[in-house]
Amino acid sequence: MCGIAGWVDYARDLTTEADTARAMTREMALRGPDDEGLWLSEHAAIGHRRLAVIDIEGGKQPMVDPSGQVVLTYSGEVYNYRELRDELRARGHEFATESDTEVVLRSYLEWGAELVDRLNGMYAFAIWDGRSEELLLVRDRIGVKPLFFYELPDGILFGSEPKAILANPLVRRKIDTTGFCGFLTGSPTPGRTPFTGVHDLKPGRLLRASRDGIDVRTYWKLESRPHEDDLPETIANVRSLLEDIVSRQLVSDVPLCMLLSGGLDSSVLTALAQRAVNGDGHPGELRSFAVDFEGYAENFRPDDMRDTPDRPFVHDVAQHVGSRHRDIMLGTDDLFDPETRRSVLHAWDLPYHLGDMDISLFLLFRAIREHSTVAISGEAADEVFGGYPWIHDEAALNMPIFPWMAAAIGGGAPPPFSLFDPGLIERIKLGEYLMGLYSDSVAKVPHLDGEEGEERKMREVMHLHLTRFVRNLLDRKDRTSMAVGLEVRVPFCDHRLVEYVFNAPWSMKKCDGREKSLLRKATEDLLPQSVLDRRKAVFPATQDPRYDMGLRAELKRILDSDDEPVRPYLDLGTAREVADEVVEHVTSPWPRLRIESVVRMNLWLKEYDVDMSGL
Repeated sequence: MCGIAGWVDYARDLTTEADTARAMTREMALRGPDDEGLWLSEHAAIGHRRLAVIDIEGGKQPMVDPSGQVVLTYSGEVYNYRELRDELRARGHEFATESDTEVVLRSYLEWGAELVDRLNGMYAFAIWDGRSEELLLVRDRIGVKPLFFYELPDGILFGSEPKAILANPLVRRKIDTTGFCGFLTGSPTPGRTPFTGVHDLKPGRLLRASRDGIDVRTYWKLESRPHEDDLPETIANVRSLLEDIVSRQLVSDVPLCMLLSGGLDSSVLTALAQRAVNGDGHPGELRSFAVDFEGYAENFRPDDMRDTPDRPFVHDVAQHVGSRHRDIMLGTDDLFDPETRRSVLHAWDLPYHLGDMDISLFLLFRAIREHSTVAISGEAADEVFGGYPWIHDEAALNMPIFPWMAAAIGGGAPPPFSLFDPGLIERIKLGEYLMGLYSDSVAKVPHLDGEEGEERKMREVMHLHLTRFVRNLLDRKDRTSMAVGLEVRVPFCDHRLVEYVFNAPWSMKKCDGREKSLLRKATEDLLPQSVLDRRKAVFPATQDPRYDMGLRAELKRILDSDDEPVRPYLDLGTAREVADEVVEHVTSPWPRLRIESVVRMNLWLKEYDVDMSGL
């Protein structure tokens, strides 16, 4: 796993811009702490920061082909690289390394841009082909690995994170109405960031930049196909896919561990990983880690997203599979440390957030990095198999907005933008933005001919989660992990599994009357009964009222200062009422997100010196 950056410009000699290209690359240092490389030619500057995971000595980048004209900078993992290497050798290619990076480079030399159809993995990469003076940018099918770009009059800038692009003086740090609406709702327009002109290359896309301009095409998207397998065959195929996926994703030349929450998703992966590790008949050690809060289990109160604390279930699974487990215990002071909060903001570069859940995830990853370089996570299982409570809430599904928003509204949570000036909200047409985004998303859902009723509706719901909801979660996990040099792999994002389960009928996905029925049925022999019986619980959030009072104190500080940049955009009366509230106990984490929105936006505006005149 690594960080990539680059600059193509047909109107200037980039061999004279080494300092700027190097500055762009060094902004990716946290993603790649092990090595740095920069390749320069007249019209292309290709940079790379490396986190060494496979072939420690041989995988240095940027990697150049024997002719010296084709250059690759690559981030991610291709899990079928061994099979591809064998095929390429049969076609006459000779390899100098054991890295998947060289497999990607030689796949391009053999198949050109069509190499994308052969890759299985999570990746974002750039290939500069000096023979045609063209740049190729590619992002994986589900969007696990990030890739951003900025179009220039005569070229393009790109990077794994916006900060690489922002390091170039040609870029203005400005926010427009669309970007602001995306922040306020937590639902950005696909392909857009709050920074005007800084684009997020959509998952499953391939971008070509040449002297003729920029062209983006889709090489993969979710498609609807008839599902021919009966329920027993479907359950068996899900199990077979999971076993293959986990086995492939265990390949690493550095220490690897499991992220274990005690929920169905992470427990399944931990059990499958332990079986794979022991597959040769010689027991191997598998490490697992979980996040916890001081006093959380002892003082836990059920809320609208969690019936139980994680700890008892985590320990059940660790004992059941025999992993070497450690709980990472966090305190409220840890969550409110100013430098930590600043680090989390700079990890993401953007004002998006999930409040304290971002911070605790960052702290978990930072602690894990002391022991492992690679971790495996259960992210995206809820989107693939249908796990969230609102997916099974008829009232939420029948509202003409995204179902996760409908569930929050139905639960009485104030919207995350409720402390901002109503006049501003009306002026930027936030309601129209949100309705338009939802309508456009639903219009893109591929339906089967004659599909009606519940099956039609649930295909829409699952498509929305796989193409919209999961995006923020994957971005959050990537930024907070790579900010500490930890690679996190997500087996449930394997496109083969996503395609197969997406097309399984909803009646199969709820075959036992519970959420994630197919996953539960396919793996019920692997897990302790306590986990099989447990209801879905989202990533834990602190229930310590001191955290909420700390947020209100920070909000009050912002309101009392004329110099805080977010202050002119707030509903000062409502914000003061909220700041003065006394919190005795926390029953839901969602109301605090409106305060987090103000605090995060204020810090973002200060740290990134953002021009708000576009509003």
